[in-house]
Amino acid sequence: MEHSQDRMKEQPLKNKRNLYLIGMMGTGKSAVGRIASEKLGLSYLDSDHVIETQTGISVQEIFTRFGENKFRKLEESFVKEGHDPDGNLVSCGGGLCIAAGMLERIKTMGLVICLWANPETILTRTRSDSNRPLLQVESPLAEIKRILAERESRYLSAHKVLSTENRSIEQVAQLVIEYYLEQAH
Repeated sequence: MEHSQDRMKEQPLKNKRNLYLIGMMGTGKSAVGRIASEKLGLSYLDSDHVIETQTGISVQEIFTRFGENKFRKLEESFVKEGHDPDGNLVSCGGGLCIAAGMLERIKTMGLVICLWANPETILTRTRSDSNRPLLQVESPLAEIKRILAERESRYLSAHKVLSTENRSIEQVAQLVIEYYLEQAH
């Protein structure tokens, strides 16, 4: 396995298929993405961070000042023109693939892997993060369950779904790398 990873790193970034990590907040997309992108020789992008850089304000503030619909439009713009067509691993915001046509679009732009976790695990992982606008409610667990139920069919339509339950970030990153390399041939 190490040999094929070395071979991938030696290739120029161009012509390497983009890789998109989707899934609910707290499933490890950012942490896994950073590790996998480095080992695959892909540029790492976090869609939320790109949007924050472009707008000059945080996702939380976008939600507060302009609402979720505005944020979803910014995500759509990111997908359509906010990154190169190859050579990237993109950690997508949890709702990026939900709007009509978005998942289908990113599936044509690269390989899409969904990272999955159960609601209780997501709550444990996100509980202390106040920068999660969708969880600033009275019952975060109920909200996580509601959001997951609403998004489940979209998430499960990825090219591959990987459970992050009882796996370290490194273990999940290795599974992402292996699947990407399998699909590259």
